[in-house]
Amino acid sequence: MKRRQFAARAAAAFAATAAAPWVFAQDRTVRILVGFPPGGSVDVVARVLADKMRVSLGQNVIIDNKPGAAGRLALGELRRTAPDGYTLAFSPSGAMVIHPWLYPNLGYDPAKDFTPISLGSTFDFAVTAGPGAPAGDLKAVLAWMKANPAKANYATSGAGTVPHFAGQLIAQAAGVPMTHVAYRGGAPAAQDLIGGQVPLMVDTASETIEHHRAGKVRILAVTGAQRSRALPDVPTLQEAGINVTADAFFGLYGPPGMPPELVARIDRSVADAMRMPDVQEKIYSLGLVPAHAGPAELAAIQAAHLKRWEMPIKNSGFKAEA
Repeated sequence: MKRRQFAARAAAAFAATAAAPWVFAQDRTVRILVGFPPGGSVDVVARVLADKMRVSLGQNVIIDNKPGAAGRLALGELRRTAPDGYTLAFSPSGAMVIHPWLYPNLGYDPAKDFTPISLGSTFDFAVTAGPGAPAGDLKAVLAWMKANPAKANYATSGAGTVPHFAGQLIAQAAGVPMTHVAYRGGAPAAQDLIGGQVPLMVDTASETIEHHRAGKVRILAVTGAQRSRALPDVPTLQEAGINVTADAFFGLYGPPGMPPELVARIDRSVADAMRMPDVQEKIYSLGLVPAHAGPAELAAIQAAHLKRWEMPIKNSGFKAEA
């Protein structure tokens, strides 16, 4: 009887602990790792969310940029940290759904080495021409590239990213042997696009949308199935005659083994932020779509994107870049 009472009390105590809100230490700071330089779309959205999470969690939250290897360096650091919620990462989906098919020695298993917490926006990509490209629509620029193979370069925010592979799909569909030029983020890629060092760029619209509005560059197409709310006059690739679609997402992740109640607490803070009109407007203005999903849904979305990219990458024949 005593054993039964003890077991019952232990179960009740465990349930009460699991249901209690997670309490952060006030003298510690929550770091959100971003694997790209400041100024890019993932960095901007991470900072918008961090500002709101700082209030809802009652905790100091900072962004810690760890650029390199298209986000892999930040994720490598994340998986080695303690599962106490003080180190998280806000990552584009490429590191989770593209890299596993490209890099035999990736160094992490996206499905096992991280704790999914929250979906933090979905998006497609913009195909942008700079002053180094001729006037005209996308087909005209691609025709010029085909006639000038030494100049047929396109920039992205890094090797092994979804924009990198989207550019390869565009090249294949158009029959143009385009050369990929990888940068350490979208912001430096956009600067070289504006400067004429590369004629074309494939990346999130946020990297070039203000320059497009200012007339410095031209967004020729978006890669989604539908036109972007922020760019209603810009056609999709399908509308431009290129049979390619590509989309992606940002996700907030923790190290493996995080307690469910801690994950739920952080996820609620992201969900609360995503419901705020100013957050939604900021994300829309970047050419992205504000969207939230919890841990289980994020894991399912990640698995679906991973499966979707498998055969296109394996059939492409291109090798991962160092």
